[in-house]
Amino acid sequence: SAGLGHYFGVDAVWIRIVLILLVFAGFGTGILAYIILWIVTPEAITTTEKLEMTGEPVTISNIEKKVREEFENVSDKIKNADYDKYGNQIKTGAGKIGNSFGDFIMTIFKIFAKFLGVILIITGITVLFFLLIGIFTLGSGAFIDFPWQGFIEAGNFTDYPIWAFGLLMFFAVGIPFFFLALLGFKLLAPNMKSIGNIAKYTLLALWLIAVALAISIGIKQASAFAVDGRVVKKETINLNPSDTLFIKFKHNDYFAKNVEDRNDFMVTQDSTGNDIIYSNEVSFKIEKTEEKAPYIQIEKEARGKSLSDAKQRAEQIKYSYKIIGNQLILDNYLLTELKNKYRDQEIEITLFVPEGLLLKIDSSVQNYDRSDDEYFNLHYSSDNYIYKVENSQIKCLNCPADENEYNDVDTDTQNDSIETSVTINEDGVSVTNDTLINSKKNLKELKINKDGIIIKTN
Repeated sequence: SAGLGHYFGVDAVWIRIVLILLVFAGFGTGILAYIILWIVTPEAITTTEKLEMTGEPVTISNIEKKVREEFENVSDKIKNADYDKYGNQIKTGAGKIGNSFGDFIMTIFKIFAKFLGVILIITGITVLFFLLIGIFTLGSGAFIDFPWQGFIEAGNFTDYPIWAFGLLMFFAVGIPFFFLALLGFKLLAPNMKSIGNIAKYTLLALWLIAVALAISIGIKQASAFAVDGRVVKKETINLNPSDTLFIKFKHNDYFAKNVEDRNDFMVTQDSTGNDIIYSNEVSFKIEKTEEKAPYIQIEKEARGKSLSDAKQRAEQIKYSYKIIGNQLILDNYLLTELKNKYRDQEIEITLFVPEGLLLKIDSSVQNYDRSDDEYFNLHYSSDNYIYKVENSQIKCLNCPADENEYNDVDTDTQNDSIETSVTINEDGVSVTNDTLINSKKNLKELKINKDGIIIKTN
């Protein structure tokens, strides 16, 4: 309508009124005509087309005038533009984006804080619950019936009662977890009231005292193992010159199923119902002596806060062995009363043997043998081997040659020990053995009679 009004030199308002009247007068044909003209009529893009649209002649002066008018319109728009308004709009948009991102980050942190708060609450309350159970259990008579009560008594290296340890652990461990639980509640409910400075400083003081006492007791516990004490017993083993010393370990059916059933530390009861500490911390080794007769040395060892304390605890160790004829029978365990407490008690057995002595070692010894393999190497393949004490090493007289790892298998003795059978009767002289002749053939039989000499080989 504006274009038509400009073309005919009429105000655009009158053109619009005419078009409205045509709509009602033509029963909508005006709308159809408008749509057709809108589609068909090309858009005025160039200056010439714009002049033709307004009905002005296309001349140089008109073109110049039109260009000047458009330039002035653009200049006026640039001059009259509200840059502050546009700047504020840009700032407002950037601020909205920044605020939205900040709100998103804060939401993430709040969710994480809530989740962390739940974790802290659950952890703190759980630890406090078990600490309360522990302290009430340690302080009650029901604790005496627990199977692990003996282990705690044996491991209590101080003279303080067990319930005191429970109370100490409750304050030393429980107070930090109590504050962790409070922190969790604070993360869930930031407006939650504080417990107050008096309660905070009181709990802090209790915690410092508990930690100081725990450190003091820890030092005392460590000092209980500071010194190693021992008690030594020696006994000579009287043997005939032709005797072979037989050595074995035995177990106690009351404490173990067999000699291989080992337990380094166990709190149990003896046959009379007394609480005792049972242990298989027993070691055995063989060493050389210049004495004419073999002898055994038993060392009872224990630790303590002083030399006298350690030695006294070592003396309280019960250990037994027997010497029956040419047999040395050793217990594979030690015992001590529970009141002596666990102080790393152990038994070291040393058998000193002179040169020329013959030994036979039972298979039960292999679990406790701590001998130097260069001097005595115990062969595990059989317990029927015979060992002989020589100048610098104990040799095995009948061990397989393929077990000569430490050069302790006496191969010469094996060859010399082969039996030879000589028979003399009316048929003549018969010699039978399994030895080698020139290391090539086995001599099976040798006969000397009236027919001459008969030699049979394998």
